[in-house]
Order: sequence, then C-alpha cells, then structure tokens
Amino acid sequence: MARKKKELPLFENVGITDVAAEGNAIARVNDMVVFIPFGAPGDIADIKIDRKKHSYAEGHIDKMVTPSPMRVEPMCEHFGVCGGCRWQHLPYSFQIECKQKQVKDALERIAKIEIPEISPILGSEKTREYRNKMEYTFSNRCWLTFEQLRSGVDFPDRDAAGFHIPGAFDKVLDIKKCHLQDDFGNRLRLFIKQFGKDHGYSFYDLRAQEGLLRTLMIRIASTGEIMAVMVFGRDDKEKITALLDAVKEQFPEITSLLYVINTKMNDTIADQQILVHSGRDHIVEEMEGLKFRVGPKSFYQTNSLQALTLYRVARDFADLKGDELVYDLYTGTGTIANFVARNARKVIGIEYVEDAIADARVNSAINNISNTEFFAGDMKDVLTDSFIETHGRPDVMIVDPPRAGMHGDVVKVILNARPGRIVYVSCNPATQARDLALLDAEYRVEKVQPVDMFPHTHHVENVVLLKAR
Repeated sequence: MARKKKELPLFENVGITDVAAEGNAIARVNDMVVFIPFGAPGDIADIKIDRKKHSYAEGHIDKMVTPSPMRVEPMCEHFGVCGGCRWQHLPYSFQIECKQKQVKDALERIAKIEIPEISPILGSEKTREYRNKMEYTFSNRCWLTFEQLRSGVDFPDRDAAGFHIPGAFDKVLDIKKCHLQDDFGNRLRLFIKQFGKDHGYSFYDLRAQEGLLRTLMIRIASTGEIMAVMVFGRDDKEKITALLDAVKEQFPEITSLLYVINTKMNDTIADQQILVHSGRDHIVEEMEGLKFRVGPKSFYQTNSLQALTLYRVARDFADLKGDELVYDLYTGTGTIANFVARNARKVIGIEYVEDAIADARVNSAINNISNTEFFAGDMKDVLTDSFIETHGRPDVMIVDPPRAGMHGDVVKVILNARPGRIVYVSCNPATQARDLALLDAEYRVEKVQPVDMFPHTHHVENVVLLKAR
C-alpha cells in the first residue's frame, strides 16, 4: 500500500523580511528560513510550504494579510505566471539596492578576500522595452492558469504564442503584451498568431513534436533595424511563403526577414540553415560610432544602452594608453575587443564558438580595425603557455566568461601569463567571487562596479579590476 504523502504546513501571519540573491523573498518561521517567490519585505501573509529541506523550506503566498507599503503595481498582466520579470512588484530603486547587496555578499561570503568599497550600481536608463532580442514559442496547448481552471469554463481554443512556463518544456503561456521589448514585437507576434489561425496553420505540439508554427525571434537594434526569424516545424513551401509575404507587406520596416525549417527535437537554431525571405541576413548595431554586424546566431548584449555603459566601465578599468597587448577572453563576436582596439596596440580575442569568431573578424573589417586577431576553440585548449609564448605576454586581460565562470585551467594560465591588469566582467557574482579567490595570491582587487542590465529580474553584471601584487 502506497504511503500517503505528508501534508506540508500552512503558516499564518508570517512577516517577510528580505530578498534573497536568487530573487525570492525571505521569511523566518520557527528558526527556519523560507524562500517565497513574488514576496516583498514588509508583507504579512499566510505562507503554504511547498517543499521542505533540513535547513530551509520553499513556499508561496497563500493569502496576503497586509501587503508591504513598498509594493508597486506590476506593469504586466502576466506577472507571477510567465516566470519572467519576478521583481515587477518592487520599486526599481529597491531592485538595484538588492543587486548592490548581492554583489557585496558574494564577494565577502564566497571570495573572502580584501575588497575596496564597491561603487554604487549603475542602473538602467530604461526599465521597460529595454531588450533588443525576444524569443517566443507557438503551441497548440496553451497553459491554463489556476484561475482559468477553477472557473469551470471550457477553453477549446488553446493555440498560443508566448513563453514557456518555468520548468515545463511543453507548457506555453499565451502572451497578450510583453513590456520587455518595443511594442513592435507584440504587434508582429500577434499578427503571425492571428494569420496562422485565420488560415488554418497548425501550432506546434511540443509533446508530439509536430506542427508548422514553431518559434519566433525578434531583434530590434538601437539603429532601428529589425530582424525577424520565423521557425517552422516542417517544410510547407506554400504556407511558409504566404505567411512571410504577409509579414513583409504588413511590416515593411523589417530589414531582415529570415526563416528556418527545424524538424529536430529541440528549438535551438545554432545548427540550422538560416534562409533569407527578404532584406539582409543581418542587422547592424552601433556603439560610439562602431558598427557591429548581428546575425540570427550572433551573441549581442540584450540591453543595447546598458551594454555601452558596461563596456565603457571595462575600458576605463583597462586604462589603456595605446601601447598595450590586450587579451580578450570569451570574446564572443568581438564586441569588447573591437570597442577597446583603438586604445591598444593589439587585441587578441579567444572564443569557443567559431561562428562568433567569424562575426568578430567581420566586425573588425567593417570598422577598418586592423589591430585585432581572433582565435576559435575551447578556452583551456587555446590559451596555453605555448600560445602566450607565440603571441606575446599580455599587458591587460579582459575576461567575460559565461555564468559558470572560468575553468580552473584558464585561471592557471592567467596566473602564469601574469598580465599587469585583469578586467573581469561577470554575469554571475557568485562564480566571479570564486574565481577572484583563486587569483588572490597574485592579484588584488582594486575596483568593483556593478551594472544593472536586466531591470525587474535579480540578475546583475559586475566588473572588477585586479592588479598584480
């Protein structure tokens, strides 16, 4: 006989006191820490425990008794369901205060090294419509909210164009309006959805892995250029052409209208052929007069305005006089490398993705930058002692690794290369703090500058300057 699952408790009149680094709010019940999504310091609420561990628990607000005076009205009707923008209910001034604290806590608690006073975080000028890239999924079985399920109403039309519900690959929330990108993105997504419904197009079945309308990516550059990449689940030339022709006619401002026929099991298009329906195969971003070619597979910081702020901080920390050899590790499409090249003797960029390195070389060429050189390969395999012997010992290293931080072997090579200065750009202060501890024997932290790239989320970028001891 199966054991009955133990009912987890409901705690009444719990005071929420703080916000955690992962974005959840914190309460303490009987000496137990409880993590609660969508809470605000000052809330008094009944908390239902969903999961209990030895040292902590996870729960949700079952009933709000007294909302915090700090709370603000979320801008989005999908807040709390779609999974994104989890801090819309918090004032932006408090959001960046939390991010500043997150950086400080990570460096003190994880790195456990001597750090200078952390500079005040640089907030984002735009807190709405700040993203230059959005991706949407089409589904024939939209996610029904608890309110819809409890209503008893039948929902025969389940076609959706929106976002995956967190932790559920086959659940898609239909989005009416997203505030993260210029409203053009909403108009285009809703047009394609309605065209598909009006003309009998099948929306993708994520379980059966079949259907015509699959995903849509929209990129809007700071230059005003627009890219739309429509991904289809099968090859149906007549219907594909009809839809793309309609999009082209309705939205003549699209400068790059592309499509992909993806019949494999996952949504990534990194290994897929990109086909041009109309316009160019890329759009152009601009930063301080430099032009950056952005293709459908290119990485480019998704907050264009704040990317300029971030790169200016990195360049200022590098303190280039014009005669330095700079290594730019995890260079991506060479944005930082090309951004600092005019201030250096030479910049060498290294990146794992070969397509990105191809873009980096193009970006140097279109800007008439001749003092850059780029190499593709796994960082720990390319950046070896012999590589440094061949290409020169760097005066400055700029590193911008993924969220996982730097591989231990890369840290060792950096220590052996012993550049005079290291500028460490990170999207994860926790792994950055771990790496700083590994570098501490040879380098001291001179400056720390957090930068907010993603308002209404708990994510924060942090730039650290290290100097050789």
